[in-house]
Amino acid sequence: MSKRIQAFLLFILIAFNLFYALAEVPLFDPDEPVYAETAKEMIKFGDYLSPRIYNEFWFDKPPLYYWLVAGVYNVFGLSDAGARIPSALLGLGTVIMLYYSVRKLFDEDVAFWSALVLGTSLEFFYLGKAAVTDMTLLFFLTGALLAFLQDKYLVMYLLMGFATLTKGPIGLVLPGAVIFLYLLFVGDFKKIRHMQVPLGIAIYLLVAAPWYYLMYATHGQVFIDTFLGFHNVTRFTTPEHPNRVLWYYYLPVVIIGLFPWTGLLFDSLKKSITSSSGLAFKNMIFMHIWWIFVLLFFSISQTKLVSYIFPLFPPLAIIIGWNIVRISRERFLRLKYLNGMLCFAFLLSFAIACYVGSDLLPELAVSGKVFAGIVTIIACGILLAFTYYKDILLAAWLQALAGILTMIVAFSFLLPPISDRFSVKSVANYYLENVDQREDVYVDKFLRPGFMYYTELPGEELRPDTQDFSALFKVQRTRYVVVRGLEYRRLRDVDNSRMQTIYLKDDIYLLKID
Repeated sequence: MSKRIQAFLLFILIAFNLFYALAEVPLFDPDEPVYAETAKEMIKFGDYLSPRIYNEFWFDKPPLYYWLVAGVYNVFGLSDAGARIPSALLGLGTVIMLYYSVRKLFDEDVAFWSALVLGTSLEFFYLGKAAVTDMTLLFFLTGALLAFLQDKYLVMYLLMGFATLTKGPIGLVLPGAVIFLYLLFVGDFKKIRHMQVPLGIAIYLLVAAPWYYLMYATHGQVFIDTFLGFHNVTRFTTPEHPNRVLWYYYLPVVIIGLFPWTGLLFDSLKKSITSSSGLAFKNMIFMHIWWIFVLLFFSISQTKLVSYIFPLFPPLAIIIGWNIVRISRERFLRLKYLNGMLCFAFLLSFAIACYVGSDLLPELAVSGKVFAGIVTIIACGILLAFTYYKDILLAAWLQALAGILTMIVAFSFLLPPISDRFSVKSVANYYLENVDQREDVYVDKFLRPGFMYYTELPGEELRPDTQDFSALFKVQRTRYVVVRGLEYRRLRDVDNSRMQTIYLKDDIYLLKID
């Protein structure tokens, strides 16, 4: 098979991985509906400058992802899948860009396996099928850093500008810090002379600055205080979720997010330093600085979300892809045994987790166990490929198969039956069809973006951590409440004499208070 055909088939495979079943599950609360609803309100108000939600201005994120979603809506109409299409497109773009960049930095084989590792890893295909900004940010950050390694500096500045237009200052801070630390480590600050810094700054500002300037001119200091002050500085220094302020929070995220490739990670990290040389060694140093900085930066941040460290997955994929090729070209039988045992152990652990987890969700009692059995069979195949056949490429293909099957099974058989546990869509549709919409409705803060998206009714925000539930019962008129089960039980403890459940869907309640 020619290299060109091999690359084409790779891109088809990753495209399938990303676009398959985008419409099979509703938007998951609370994040996906936020971006879908904001894009919808841009179209509704005809205002593509100032993001809105609940029909009010809000300054959480820059507008690039909203623009992309609104563009899809304008072409194909409003849909759950439409909100996810930009992520899938840019996910495919990231894989293609990584392939051609790694081919220049290393060779064709390393490029192929690096792209396959990235495109079939759990966190990549999950965020590539989600209506959130993370894949868009990953595309621009990855492109900027790979452009630097290829001396394409003007492209680098351009992509940093788009990254800043996607998620704010991190679009400049992250690649700038990685590049600075790399130049410091290799002692090559002379390289800055060739980076066309003045022109680059102009390109960056031309892309990134106009929206920020227009927003400040339109909204004044409140935009600066809210966007930069709260959503960037405060979130970095103050925990939004205090129970997640753990120094090791992101370690399991990396281990699980890299599935099914985690078993190759530790040997790859070591050998990328001890067994590389020349230009490959310098490139590997860059990859290590890249992933370590991302991990440390967001570990220091007080607000933690599993998607924050997504930018470290491309360098780890390159490191693993390089190591797969290294092992395939050399006879390290002992290391193959070790890698085989680690890969087998991680896949088997994943299968056991799926088996046990299926008992916790009645909807997955059968499909979860069947999937666990399939993963176990693949794990045994990988062990045989390493230890009996001593064929790293066969083992790697089996791992890619595990990643692809995980995506297919998840979006065909696992997520659809339990989607109402993660989305307010069914409750919102029932509300529209059966409730007098002139009555007051209070919505759990977590569910409110989805309720707004599916009903176009903002409702009143219900915040259990700050609001006295008893206030809901003081007014003698009918009102409705949409809450998760946890909040329902708190409400029930306050006063249940006037409260009745009129609809319940997978622990999301629609309540009526007379």
